[in-house]
Amino acid sequence: MTSRVVRVGPLEIGLEKPLVFIGGPCVIESRDSSLRHAAALRDMTQRLNVPFIFKSSFDKANRTSRSSFRGPGLDAV
Repeated sequence: MTSRVVRVGPLEIGLEKPLVFIGGPCVIESRDSSLRHAAALRDMTQRLNVPFIFKSSFDKANRTSRSSFRGPGLDAV
């Protein structure tokens, strides 16, 4: 099996590379909420010395219920 490396900004992700944490809220609820989550996750990963990539969805289409909140969508971006 060939080990592939993916670059995300200054980070390198792959089997032979250090752990990188990718996380964030499932869907964007508001700008302020996203910034609060990002700052809290950044602070935690900095304390642990683990590289961090923030990820959240602006349109979460794979919801169980059609009436569930999907996020602000493309029109708000």
